[in-house]
Amino acid sequence: MTASAVFSIANTVALAAWVALLVRPQAAWVQRVVGTVVPGALSVAYAVVMALRLGRVDGGFDSLEGVAALFSDRTLLLGGWIHYLAFDLLVGGWISRDAAARGLARWKVAPFLVLTFLFGPAGWLGYRLVARASGRPAGAGRAEAVPG
Repeated sequence: MTASAVFSIANTVALAAWVALLVRPQAAWVQRVVGTVVPGALSVAYAVVMALRLGRVDGGFDSLEGVAALFSDRTLLLGGWIHYLAFDLLVGGWISRDAAARGLARWKVAPFLVLTFLFGPAGWLGYRLVARASGRPAGAGRAEAVPG
């Protein structure tokens, strides 16, 4: 399978999980898919991609130049992208569960889920500011809205 094909599949799977998170954030099956199934599958893909190329390409993680050299390899660049997809989705799932525990309205949370999907840490930061400003502690919402 080509790197482009893996890229397309990973993007499609991650996008489907994000759509499910936006549409049905409190459904138990969505939380399982977003919190375990898709990040798990992406993690396996990441591990395989990295195992195939890491150590066979110049570069490393000890300097910006080293990282640039690593990511000049298209396969390792794909691994980096899959890494982002997996972790951003995990953060999105956490935001959804935290918002439910605080009893925050979905319409208030949805923009931060989209922001997290597109810009990762900026979405998390924005959500944290809104969650803190809401004055609602975690657990202020319905207990059954947060999967165990």
